[in-house]
Amino acid sequence: MELDEADSFPFHAGDPTLVLDQVEQFLTGMRASPALDRTLATVLMTDIVDSTGCAARLGDHRWLELRAAHDRLAREQIARYRGREVDATGDGFLALFDGPTRAVTCAAETTQRVRALGLEIRAGLHTGEVEFVDGKPGGIALHIASRVMVAAANGGVYASSTVHDLVVGSGMEFAERGRHKLKGVPGEWAVKR
Repeated sequence: MELDEADSFPFHAGDPTLVLDQVEQFLTGMRASPALDRTLATVLMTDIVDSTGCAARLGDHRWLELRAAHDRLAREQIARYRGREVDATGDGFLALFDGPTRAVTCAAETTQRVRALGLEIRAGLHTGEVEFVDGKPGGIALHIASRVMVAAANGGVYASSTVHDLVVGSGMEFAERGRHKLKGVPGEWAVKR
């Protein structure tokens, strides 16, 4: 097998996995499947409702102060409920939780606390497998959480029926918000508030 790498093996051969994969296939007749880095998680996405309008009304300086207060508050709640902040989206957050009850409670608490700042947020939650590529999460579970968040256009905490089903027995109560076509996601999804 000829590889398109430097020929000073083993010290400067480039990516050693190319060579090792070829050796493994020669010796065993097959290559090992790549390890999948997937985990079950509850995805929480938040967004400040009408953030552009708020920025225009308040002016840059006051808006940046208000957004910084929002960010501190949201981060406190994510940490309090053992979530992991994955990304700050400018006017919202993406966080992962190891349990849906903590994620829902975090979203509800954050929503209440930011109201004291004069802000309204919308939150979307979904539980599913999250795939990590180079340490960054991805996959359909994130897309579904994002689309559920969009359904909460005017604010509030919305969850997929998957989250609802998983928290049975927790004492949490949800209201039906109908079935929604989530952009790009097959079928219709029951959304709860």
